[in-house]
Order: sequence, then C-alpha cells, then structure tokens
Amino acid sequence: MPMTERITLPRLMVAAPASGSGKTILTCALLRAAQRRGLEPCAFKCGPDYIDPMFHRQVLGLPSRNLDLFLSTPEQVLRQMAAGGRGRGLGVIEGVMGLYDGVGATHRSSSWHLAQVTSTPVVLVVEPKGAALTLAAQLKGLADFRNPSQIQAVVLNGCSVHAADYYASMIEGETGLPVVGHLPRLEDCTLSSRHLGLLLPEEIAGLEEKIDRLADRLEQGVDVPRLLALARSAPDWWAEGSVPVSPAQDAPVVAVARDEAFCFYYQANLEALEAQGLRLAAFSPLQDPCLPSEACGLYLGGGYPELHAAALSGNQTMLESLRRAIRDGLPTLAECGGFLYLQQTLEDSQGRSWPMAGVLDGAGVKTSGLRRFGYITLTAEEDTPYLKAGEQAAAHEFHRWDSTCCGSAVRAVRPGNGKSWRCMTWKGNLLAGFPHLYYPSQPKLTQRFARACTQYKENHAQ
Repeated sequence: MPMTERITLPRLMVAAPASGSGKTILTCALLRAAQRRGLEPCAFKCGPDYIDPMFHRQVLGLPSRNLDLFLSTPEQVLRQMAAGGRGRGLGVIEGVMGLYDGVGATHRSSSWHLAQVTSTPVVLVVEPKGAALTLAAQLKGLADFRNPSQIQAVVLNGCSVHAADYYASMIEGETGLPVVGHLPRLEDCTLSSRHLGLLLPEEIAGLEEKIDRLADRLEQGVDVPRLLALARSAPDWWAEGSVPVSPAQDAPVVAVARDEAFCFYYQANLEALEAQGLRLAAFSPLQDPCLPSEACGLYLGGGYPELHAAALSGNQTMLESLRRAIRDGLPTLAECGGFLYLQQTLEDSQGRSWPMAGVLDGAGVKTSGLRRFGYITLTAEEDTPYLKAGEQAAAHEFHRWDSTCCGSAVRAVRPGNGKSWRCMTWKGNLLAGFPHLYYPSQPKLTQRFARACTQYKENHAQ
C-alpha cells in the first residue's frame, strides 16, 4: 500500500568541476570512514552510470542507487533516495561529470540539478593542476553561476600538504568557500580506466586495501567531522513509497545474468521486476552449464561480453540452453551486452569473431569509437511484447561495439538536438536492443513481462 513518511538522512554530494577530478576516490574513502564510525552509510550515483555504483557496493556490501532526473521524475528520485537511505546514518551521492553538466548544453539532470531537488550540500573535489590564482577564479565562477550553488566545502585532491595549505589560503581568501582538507596523490591507489570507464571492482587487485589506505589518508588530511556536520544540515523530506513486497516462494523466477561479462543493472529495474511478483535468480553465462531449471523469464543486462567473447562462445551448453528456451517462448529482455550475446557472432577486442547464441540476426562488431552516447526517449513504432505502439520509455545508450542488425521496432530520440534513429528488435516473447531502459519510466513494460512469465510458468507446469 502507498504510504507517505518523513525521511531523515544526513547527506552530502561529492561533485567536481570536471570528470577525472577524483569523485569516486573521495566517495569511496568517505564511505569507508563513515563505516568505521558505525554510521551504516548508503550511496547513490547521479546519472545513468553503472560502474561507480559497483565501487560503492564493493565498499558497503549493499546496492547503490542511481538518482537520475532524465530517467526519473523528481518524485521518483526522492522515493529512490528514501528506499536506499531509510534508517541510514549518512548518504553520499557521487556526482557526474562537471557540477552543471547536464542534458545537452543545459543543467537538466546535472549534479547541481540533483542537489537542488534533493536539498543536498555539495562538497567540491578539485585537483589543482597547472593553475594558481586561476583556480580560485574557476571556483568563484562555479559558486556564482547558479544561486544557490549548493557548494558548501572544497576538498583538494592529488596535492602535498604544503601545496594544500597554499591553495586553501588562496581559495578561502578569494572565494569564501571553506577548504576542509586534502587527499594526497597515492599512485598505488589509483582506479584505472578503459573504453567505457573505470575497470570493474573485481578487476582491480587489492581494491579493499586501496580503499582502506584512501580512508586512512582522508582521516589524516580532511576534517571528516566537519563534513559529517555539514551532512547533518541537510533537511528531512517527505517521500511516498510502498511497503516492500517479498515475492512468494512459488513466484515465477527470472534468471538474471550476473558475472564479469554481464553486470550493468539499475537497482530500480531489479526492484521493479520484484514489485510485479517476480523472483530473481542470478546465473553466469560464462560459467554455468545452462539456465536455471526453474526460469520462467530471462534478463540479460549490459556489461563487457566483448572482453569475454571466447569464453562465452566456448560455453556451448549454455548457448544451447538459451537457444532452446527463447525459441520455446521464454520471456526475455536483453539490453546492450545482452543484445550482442544473442546475435550470430561477436568480435572481441582484437577483432576476432566468435559464434554466439544465434537467436537474433546480425553480428556484433568492434568500432573505432562511441557509436551512441547519452540519454534517449524511446517510442515504440510497432507493437512489441512489452512496449505497444506509441508507448514511451526513458533510456540511455553508451557503447563502442555495434551491430549489423540493430532492429527497427522502436524510435530513439536524443533530447536537445532531436536526432533520432530506429533500434530494438523483437520476436516471440523476446525484446532486445542497445538501449538501457529505465523500467520505472514505463510501468506497463514490467507488468506485461510479469504476465508473460506467469503464463510461461503455467504452460510449463509439470
């Protein structure tokens, strides 16, 4: 049943003037420091990114939620923040890109926009490289660009104690913004990147030790109690939510691909499926011999199948299990990496082509750069199993691999410039394509998917 409740959550946003300033490092260090204080912190990510929340989860051992004002309404964002923050002693929101960078050349869906909607104080992390007084001018501009800017403190990243003292005195004198400390550059604690962003947490050797060291240095160089006091200044809010519903033991089971090749999922999407009475069961297309025997539905998320193409192709029993189940009518949702997995072949990062599931026409091919990048609004051009003609959903695309057969069932439109293209394909109970859909933006999709899973279960009852 719907309910409205008052939520208390001390919280901060870690934002920056630009990408690469150290948001993820500061966020993870602060989360670990809060853990050590027994605050039971939670984490959120501004925007559609999948990888940063995986680092948050590595630190905390619980899901991090995306708060995105393109994919969601303000009310939905506040509900997501309530769902993740209820009963927690600190919430840390990691920003995206630069503070004001949003959709197109606007601040819509930016870190600043989210800070405004959620009434969250902003801590700006700045890496002072190649600038002196100009840095103060840049910070002054950020503070004055919108009113209020939400910027309440500055943390310097990647500099020595001597340099931090110099910059702090200058910044505070010229801008009035308090500098609450610094993190030194720790070369052995960097988080490496590749073509879609940071390496995954499990790919970074000694990550737990690195996070512990970062938290140690945070405690030494940053006034953490001052940051926590700032977090406590964030106001309560009222959120409408629902009493969590646990799917029944005999509920239809949806097999969710979860391994090194398939790991990009919005927590809100998983919960949207559970809210329809579905039970989720993780499996590994890389290592398991076949789909879970009780599966009445299948969810193939995004990830890095191109980096594991040989191993995916070599797991012949899994590929045959997928082919047989999907052709038998198993309700299936596949996005980006999952879409590539279902095609005839997939090129790896060296350009070698490997046989895949062969459920869909087309081949996954390596390209020289980003093919699609950014928010999109999807409109079904024809009736598909879960989206009917004219229905819309919010989504995001971000991929360097392409397909020779992307589909034409849905039209994607990019906000701002209005650029559009056809995408997504369907057959039987399968809907697949490159877009990462945000399920709460179109509840009918999960309702229809759940009905299809229930029908499949009934048709295959022993």
